[in-house]
Amino acid sequence: MAIHPTALIEDGARLAPDVEVGPYCVVGRSASLDAGVKLHSHVVVRGNTEIGARTAIHSHAVLGGEAQMRTHKPSPERLVVGVDNVIREGVTISCGSHAGRGTTQIGDRNYLMAGSHVGHDCIVGNDVTLANGAQLGGHVQVGDGVNMGGLSAAQQFGRIGRYAFVSGLSGVTTDIIPYGIAIGLHVRLGGLNLVGLRRRNIPRENIHALRAAYRAIFLDWDGSIQTNAQRAESQWGKVPEVAEVIAFILADAKRPICPARRKGADSDAE
Repeated sequence: MAIHPTALIEDGARLAPDVEVGPYCVVGRSASLDAGVKLHSHVVVRGNTEIGARTAIHSHAVLGGEAQMRTHKPSPERLVVGVDNVIREGVTISCGSHAGRGTTQIGDRNYLMAGSHVGHDCIVGNDVTLANGAQLGGHVQVGDGVNMGGLSAAQQFGRIGRYAFVSGLSGVTTDIIPYGIAIGLHVRLGGLNLVGLRRRNIPRENIHALRAAYRAIFLDWDGSIQTNAQRAESQWGKVPEVAEVIAFILADAKRPICPARRKGADSDAE
């Protein structure tokens, strides 16, 4: 174990034998660091925090701080971070809260760039990228493979579906469907993330069906998004990607579904 002499490791902290802890780091008594974890200088790991194997945490990141809420009541909430994550400079990730799930959860192989924030009780999937300064409010759910651009922000209790793309400087106040591209100060759907679909080797016929369903639900058919999604189920519901979008739309949630831009909304990103 390589621990710099200026680092402070509180009694009770659990560190695997090969963990590296850089200068001036602080590891709290309830923290657990698995094999191969590396803390660069000035990292703070507090609270009931579990850091998965081979995760690298860069300078001035703070993980496991108390939930940032006026009514917070100190109690044994947790932060669980998976394996092979990269957490860059100045990232902050809060523990869960007494008012939520009690646990903030980060999956595997995520890349959190400098200055990004994950609020209390969030659930972040696998292979997610938060660009510089991206912000997640409390209770936000982010699916696998999501990309959030620099200085984008998601309001509390929101959902961002798998493999969605959120443009930089965008404000997410509604739920973003899986595979969608969201753009704007108050985001609107600008199409589907075709690049992401192709990179994941989704069959061409499935992509065509997803595009047709998207146009029908958000652009062509009259009626609400939910009503159109139910109607689309009979036509394209056997296509897994379409079924996923329909289930996302029809799920019981606190935020409405993000609508599409009416002008130019059919121009998918290439």
